[in-house]
Amino acid sequence: MAGAKNHDYHILPADPWPLITSVSAFVMTTGLAFFMHDYPFGTYLLIAGFLGLIISMFSWFGNIIKEAHAGDHTPVVQLHQRYGMILFIASEVMFFVGWFWAFFDFSLFPSALTEVVDGQWPPKAIEAVMNPWDLPLLNTLILLCSGTTVTWAHHSLINGDRDGLKKGLWATVILGVVFSFIQAYEYMHAPFPFGENTYGSAFYMATGFHGFHVIVGTIMLIVCLVRAYKGHFTPKQHFGFEAAAWYWHFVDVVWLFLFVAIYIWGGAGAEYH
Repeated sequence: MAGAKNHDYHILPADPWPLITSVSAFVMTTGLAFFMHDYPFGTYLLIAGFLGLIISMFSWFGNIIKEAHAGDHTPVVQLHQRYGMILFIASEVMFFVGWFWAFFDFSLFPSALTEVVDGQWPPKAIEAVMNPWDLPLLNTLILLCSGTTVTWAHHSLINGDRDGLKKGLWATVILGVVFSFIQAYEYMHAPFPFGENTYGSAFYMATGFHGFHVIVGTIMLIVCLVRAYKGHFTPKQHFGFEAAAWYWHFVDVVWLFLFVAIYIWGGAGAEYH
């Protein structure tokens, strides 16, 4: 029969959202650059591009959910979705490798940056560093607990326990929000500013981008929680939740490296704030 589907792949129909997403991202980043250089129209471009991205994400992701409910996400399609998420997380790993590389380059070879850090690490300009055994340790415990709660939610879903799924997601979202508030408080009371030397720049860029990833992961889990209340996800088909859980575990592991490398090892020898 002409036009009959005789394969397990999902051929996507024409969709404007990839193009709209690309244009919106270009407008937003261009507006951000203009905003940083104090051009008056930069703010408008930034807002317009951001709103375009939000609308695109809601519409595009909504289409993907409709495809899943329509049965278009066959086992072959789900396998390729997993490959895509794995590659995305791998790219995020390399993103953080760059910040770790910068931090270790600054800290291991301070003599090469004599004019910037006075040949020592932490630099002399840093009178005190974050106490890793205070709020950073608390945030470490919070993220470790959140990793167990999201795993609880996942196992509940696999075993058909939707109540456990919702409770696990609620707990994870709350822990993610608490982590973000604690980190914001930590930044507000930090003993050193951003940008005055390599220590402050590397510290805030690495931990700040991780904080941004926590916020993104929390939003992903909130979406999963809303979908759970709408009756979405089944024990055999729940890639949307699985991808969010993978991302959250990635965020947990990155924080452990940040805690050990930047908070504990990177501040060794300096006074604690």
